[in-house]
Amino acid sequence: MRVQQHALTEWTKSSYSAVNGDCVEVKAADHSTVSVRDSKNPLNGMIDFAPTTWSAFILDVNRTAPRGV
Repeated sequence: MRVQQHALTEWTKSSYSAVNGDCVEVKAADHSTVSVRDSKNPLNGMIDFAPTTWSAFILDVNRTAPRGV
């Protein structure tokens, strides 16, 4: 799975978002950066990743996460 920057031009909330709002949001800031922030505290900053690093993280989570969570 590759990060599709054009699909992440706006902040997108995680599909694993809990009912209480505990989740992250992700956005492709440009073609070289994927930004991640806490959706409950969006003004507290963000962490930036290279698109390849973010894609590797997502692949690993999908491979190791228990189903139905």
